[in-house]
Amino acid sequence: MAGKIFIMIHNLSDNNSILSNIIAEIRDEKIQADPMRFRRNLERCGEIFAYEISKTLSYEKKEVKTPLGIAEVPVVSDKIVLATILRAGLPIHTGFLNYFDYAENAFISAYRVYDKGGSFNIRFEHISSPNTRGKIVILSDPMLATGAS
Repeated sequence: MAGKIFIMIHNLSDNNSILSNIIAEIRDEKIQADPMRFRRNLERCGEIFAYEISKTLSYEKKEVKTPLGIAEVPVVSDKIVLATILRAGLPIHTGFLNYFDYAENAFISAYRVYDKGGSFNIRFEHISSPNTRGKIVILSDPMLATGAS
């Protein structure tokens, strides 16, 4: 029996934020010509996405011993698997890992195969993933614009 699939769409451009500056740089043709800056901006997007997604997760109280005593702190209780499409998604995946450093990883090798008319199909070569049953899977793919992958 397959697990439940729940898809949440949260449009971050509905509200102004620093993400707009990062997106402007990603779209800028001069900055696109600087591979290091382009990758770092994608990583920064992943960090912002991770932070926003963290607001939707389940939390539980954890007792933390501090120099001043015991503090109860809410910590994420969901088990998370970060999945990405190899190559294009790696910088965003890194941004997610900067925040969800305890997450497991899944990688998908996929690419577009174009026909003579210019349309394309997605060819999946390999998927490497831990067991995802009962876990939150977050797929980061900067090429989702077509919806094909």
